[in-house]
Amino acid sequence: MADNSIQVLVVEDEQEIRELMALHLLRQGYRVTECSSAEEALNEMNRQSFHVYVLDWMLPGLSGVEIVDKIKAKNPQASVLMVTAKAEPNDIVSGLEKGADDYLTKPFNPSVFLARIKALLRRTQVTASPPADQNDVLLSGLRINFKTYEISYNGEPLHLTPSEFKLLGTLVQNQGVVLTREQLIENIQGEGINVVGRTIDTHVFGLRKKLGEWGDRIETIRGVGYRVKVDIA
Repeated sequence: MADNSIQVLVVEDEQEIRELMALHLLRQGYRVTECSSAEEALNEMNRQSFHVYVLDWMLPGLSGVEIVDKIKAKNPQASVLMVTAKAEPNDIVSGLEKGADDYLTKPFNPSVFLARIKALLRRTQVTASPPADQNDVLLSGLRINFKTYEISYNGEPLHLTPSEFKLLGTLVQNQGVVLTREQLIENIQGEGINVVGRTIDTHVFGLRKKLGEWGDRIETIRGVGYRVKVDIA
């Protein structure tokens, strides 16, 4: 059961979908506020803050993407999940680049929807409450130390290139979140290192070979980029 202090705002003009999302969130113990339009959502945002915002793209009045701008202007740390029927790769890239933290296309599996919400909350909690050693991350047997640049899987050391280390580290630190090739390029590009989209694909190919079975957790989002899969509860 989730923490019942977690506040989620669901903005969706289709009543059946909105109520379905709210039902699943309530069953997890979250506190849910429903809005059917951008105007209602903006009024709620002025009244209180939320930990997670679930936004449809095509809303009456302002679009969900336009609301993202207002959410991030007010609270840059807020988590935003776009849930929309706009499923073309260009739409997904646009939504992420506008500031959404994750993107889910309709129709969706409720388990996947909840997993995305939990992943966003974990990401926020990691930022808000640093672990005892925030340089050391352990994920399903993969251990990464961002201070010593050491990496191992089930205790066996792995040998990655600096670019592969940066790429994998970025994906792990954003587990469950789709990162576009452009975002990944920004993270691994440095002095003397010229990176293009195809380079990212090559690095991911190399990483999967070096990581073995763990490499299957790196998911390709066609036409968009990559993410590390979350475990669906």
